[in-house]
Amino acid sequence: MARKPDPGARDRILSVASRLFQEHGPDGVGLQQIIDECGCGKNLLYREFGSKDDLVVAYLERCRQEWDDLVEKAAQPLHEDPAGQLVAIVGAVAERSATPGFRGCPLRNSLPSFPDDGHPARRVILDFHMAWRAHLRDLAERTGARDPRTLADKIMLLIDGLHASGPMLGEEGAGEAAVAFAKEAVIAALGDRQGRLQRSSELV
Repeated sequence: MARKPDPGARDRILSVASRLFQEHGPDGVGLQQIIDECGCGKNLLYREFGSKDDLVVAYLERCRQEWDDLVEKAAQPLHEDPAGQLVAIVGAVAERSATPGFRGCPLRNSLPSFPDDGHPARRVILDFHMAWRAHLRDLAERTGARDPRTLADKIMLLIDGLHASGPMLGEEGAGEAAVAFAKEAVIAALGDRQGRLQRSSELV
């Protein structure tokens, strides 16, 4: 008798794999471990994901979507205030980095596992970071900053710092300082446009 379709199998496998990949890194987890913890059977896993690379790429794309959701939620109330969005994004990352169990940015953490430039997982990671940097630069340009590229890079460095320190410091981390630095960076970049910045509810 043919096996009945399991419409939730892909998400179930991906959820188990995502947890294991975040805990141990993609190169620290074998397919058999995922099969055992998921209880899905080898044939079902390979039906949904043709290889481990396919599963890792799906995991990274899920991580990217979760990041996009975080940024959109932080920025949405300030859709007409790019300066406020820059600070709000830092605030959202600061809050996430202080949550119990935070392990840093999973995309950045996964990069050393894929040194080959042609590996599909590495392409997902690098594409994400290029798109993310471009997004910050677009926001910085929309503020009217005198040097938007430098402003965007300062915001990115603050976010990278939160991702690095969060797993070690947790609630004792530098989230408040990061938000304060973000405000200072935006104010300095705007110069005589500070009035626009000070009207932002995120920057009062």
